Amino acid sequence: MSHDTGAGTLADAARGAGRHAVVVGGGIAGITTALALADAGVRVTLLEGRPRLGGLAFSFQRGALTVDNGQHVYLRCCTAYRWFLDRIEGAALAPLQDRLDVPVLDVARPAGRRLGRLKRDALPVPLHLGRSLATYPHLSLIERAKVGRAALALKALDLADPELDAHDFGSWLAAHGQSARAVEALWDLVGVATLNAVAGDCSLALAAMVFKTGLLSDPGAADIGWAHVPLGELHDRLARKALDSAGVRTEVRTRVTSVSVNENGAWSVQVPGERLEADAVVLAVPQREAHDLLPDGALDAPERLLRIDTAPILNIHVVYDRTVLHKPFFAALGTPVQWVFDRTDASGLTEGQYLALSQSAAQDEIDEPVAALRERYLPELERLLPATRGAEVKDFFVTRERTATFAPTPGVGRLRPGARTEAPGLYLAGAWTATGWPATMESAVRSGVSAADAALAALGRPRPRHLFEFEEAA
Repeated sequence: MSHDTGAGTLADAARGAGRHAVVVGGGIAGITTALALADAGVRVTLLEGRPRLGGLAFSFQRGALTVDNGQHVYLRCCTAYRWFLDRIEGAALAPLQDRLDVPVLDVARPAGRRLGRLKRDALPVPLHLGRSLATYPHLSLIERAKVGRAALALKALDLADPELDAHDFGSWLAAHGQSARAVEALWDLVGVATLNAVAGDCSLALAAMVFKTGLLSDPGAADIGWAHVPLGELHDRLARKALDSAGVRTEVRTRVTSVSVNENGAWSVQVPGERLEADAVVLAVPQREAHDLLPDGALDAPERLLRIDTAPILNIHVVYDRTVLHKPFFAALGTPVQWVFDRTDASGLTEGQYLALSQSAAQDEIDEPVAALRERYLPELERLLPATRGAEVKDFFVTRERTATFAPTPGVGRLRPGARTEAPGLYLAGAWTATGWPATMESAVRSGVSAADAALAALGRPRPRHLFEFEEAA
């Protein structure tokens, strides 16, 4: 076992006066929980089995290149993640667009390669998208009009209605006059990237939440932000610095093997060779790992965690010997390619250009050999970006997250547990818990805040004044 900070054992660190909490899992949810508890004066030990923090939003080295395992973005409406960036002093490293602007390239229309844009104006909702929709070249005039009517119907849905979770978004779109082309060129263009599922496989509740919040709540809600540095700079280095400053003891390469209540009524957390005692434990790990660590009776019908399925994301990385793209990113239609991002500066590449392709809902491709993916995607990039046709490919590699997110299938809402368990002092956090959001960094932060709130209430500790505040439901 590797101790990341200080001398002595974990058990030594857990002893002493005051309340002690153990957070299991060093992803964004666990980091958030640990910071919130420490800010309230609780002694916190954060345990992470990997050699780094950040969960599935991390970086690694490939020679001189610093590579993100996958492209992560957030929106202006992601107020909890924006709070998190502020808390770790990283907001300036992941700026937002001044105004939503998404280039959309279509290479399958009879007229050939065509560029459209999804962008907003400085007008109130829903007029902020009116001009963009009216001139969107990838839909017919009739399809654009029907999209507008469907958007108004979507805006009228009550997100508190539990019946929405039982239906799929694709059927709802079809019932509201959306053609297959409209689903491809608009609804799935946004939805696949944010939900990691096509409309027909997605809960209407989650889809409605995404579109109502991102596109129909505030004019700037869908403005896009992304890290202009490697993700590890934010979710590992700056997060560790914030945790250290808050007094959290952070241990990586430390895997928890069991969680139980001891003979004194306190919680015991077992790691190889040691046992920690705590007043509160937060399991901020994936749902299946949480299931395996839950003691008997801690959760009503714990097997439901195993019924929360997962969905993969495939990331394809291509390094060219020259600049082939003059935009920070674009989305694509009429091709297997979904979203392409320029990661040249963030990666440290000094010559040529590094593009990252983010392929969500990648069940059919997640296990394909690199050679097959290369044969498929390099010609697609040539169709999309003519400048690649004379460029040399210096490197081509793939990263695969087979369990990148929970699958947002109809009915998943009733499977997602809240922060509290049936066992006093034991809490759950993670993007898969009942945050109301899909599996995003925003959901992870919200889950961490909820778990910390529940633990602080039980420990009798006041909520830190600067902790993220949930908005009251309308």
